[in-house]
Amino acid sequence: MPTYDYPLNERIRILLRLEDLFVKVQHHTTGTNEFSHHCALLTLFQILDLIDRSELKTDLLQELDRQKGVMEGLRGNPAIAEDILDQVILELDQVATSLRAASGRLGQSLRENEWLMSVKQRAVIPGGVCEFDVPSYHYWLGLPSETRQAGIQGWLAPLLPLYDAIRIILHILRGSGTATRYTASQGAFQQMLGGIKPAQMLRITLADEMTCFPEVSANKYAINIRFSCMDGLQRPRPCETDVQFDLTLCNL
Repeated sequence: MPTYDYPLNERIRILLRLEDLFVKVQHHTTGTNEFSHHCALLTLFQILDLIDRSELKTDLLQELDRQKGVMEGLRGNPAIAEDILDQVILELDQVATSLRAASGRLGQSLRENEWLMSVKQRAVIPGGVCEFDVPSYHYWLGLPSETRQAGIQGWLAPLLPLYDAIRIILHILRGSGTATRYTASQGAFQQMLGGIKPAQMLRITLADEMTCFPEVSANKYAINIRFSCMDGLQRPRPCETDVQFDLTLCNL
């Protein structure tokens, strides 16, 4: 069933974007042709641009420590499986330890690689990494696929503790709410949030056979969802039928 995550603050928005980029770079790295590895490198550059915030590492470590405290507080609860709880706490510990061990600014070793930064500078220009623009990059793309894979994996390795922290925090966030079934009358739905603890993310889940998608506008006071359909491949148009969907309000 297709699920749409919608962040309600900038912090969660950045984490979701980074998660998406890490999944893509890892997928492209497993490829064997030069085009896959080109996409992997461009995606890696996007990650570097997005993590260029000094407080990101601190924010993640604080959240990992907070979640560990929450989990510790569940010990002795008869509704909680102690062995699973122990595994979660251990993973939180391991992820936090790895992230703390990543000394200095996130991605600094990549920024100090002059060749990578020269390719990155050209990559923002449409068609800027053609063979006549960056011959060294054309040479690298012509190396054996195993050599290119090893290079990308080596550049990605210092960032993996960051991805592990993002992955476990978003996993906890996605599992924090309970799905409720609603019907959007003629494709439109609104819910006021007065008196409800502010959500950090919405999850909207549709049945596989549904041929529409949600467009969301939300703040701490109200949620507005409008379902649309694709008019061929030209442009979205408002859905004019009732749409059943599951809505989950997620909060760490």
